[in-house]
Amino acid sequence: MRIVRTLFLGLVALYLAACDDTSGIHQDRPKFFNNEIEITLYGVDKTTATQAFATLKEDFEYMHFMWHPWQPGPLGRTNELLAMTGEFSANPSVLPLIEKSRTLSHASNYLYNPAIGKLIALWGFHQDTAPKGPPPTADKIASLVRQNPTINDIQLNGVRMRGMNPVLQLDFGAMAKGLAMEREISVLKNLGIEHACINAGGDVKVIGKRGDQPWQIKIPAPDDNEMLAALDVFDGESVFTTKDSDHFYEYKGKRYHRVLDPRTGYPVEHTKMVTVIHPDALTAAAAATALFVAGPEEWRSIADSMDITHVMLTDNQGRTLLTPAMAKRVRFYQQPAKIEISPPLKAKM
Repeated sequence: MRIVRTLFLGLVALYLAACDDTSGIHQDRPKFFNNEIEITLYGVDKTTATQAFATLKEDFEYMHFMWHPWQPGPLGRTNELLAMTGEFSANPSVLPLIEKSRTLSHASNYLYNPAIGKLIALWGFHQDTAPKGPPPTADKIASLVRQNPTINDIQLNGVRMRGMNPVLQLDFGAMAKGLAMEREISVLKNLGIEHACINAGGDVKVIGKRGDQPWQIKIPAPDDNEMLAALDVFDGESVFTTKDSDHFYEYKGKRYHRVLDPRTGYPVEHTKMVTVIHPDALTAAAAATALFVAGPEEWRSIADSMDITHVMLTDNQGRTLLTPAMAKRVRFYQQPAKIEISPPLKAKM
């Protein structure tokens, strides 16, 4: 009888542990801007995880509606009103991105420029499928570049706003993703969740740890055929990567991708990939784009200006350029053929 009772109590204990698994990992994969986001929670029970996933899914759907650069929504309506160059009431969902991008655009010497939406659309990247056919004509590109739209062409007066450049069109790119990730990390913290990783297509924001170890992500090689490196990501950090194999098409054997140099209007050619680490996801997102545009000759000055200390840049010559701080963090699966470690940057995270 004692043996039966012991077995019964053991089964009850196992059942209760399964119902309240605070040591397990829970995952969900909602969509945002047509990309799958992997949300991983560690050390929470199933009920809390289910509640968190439902909340985040609803939030991501709403932010998709608010900030999508070409589908109908608050950002689309804002762009329509900015093009009319008259004053109107600013949409509160778009204002945080405008205000943050003012600071980041200036720090990047406007290499991160969220006002070139018309140029991006001209190249055919304001659609869900890859463009086809020849690139835009040189005169159409030059016409938009000459008019030089920037975020400073938006005049703000309290809750009132007006556009000062008729070709200005906002497309915040990965920075919108960064704001979404920061907001959802705050939601998780408010739910009492201390350990989580949000991975949006390789761009990551984490809190806490994965058990006794830091969160770890894999960085793909520029051509996406294999993994380049692994990286430990610590509490509160964000990691963003920009590469020329994201959102591209080919025409007559030449690749055209979405990352445009605002100074020329053409896709950047001197850079293959940039990865940065920063506590703030919006800064990391804008910096990954700006340093990609800056390229191997200018990236250090832009990184200093944007307060970025962890950078890995692969150029079109096959060189992998690293800051000393990033060199200490990254672990290559296969050593790149050419590695150069730069002098330390002045920026401090």
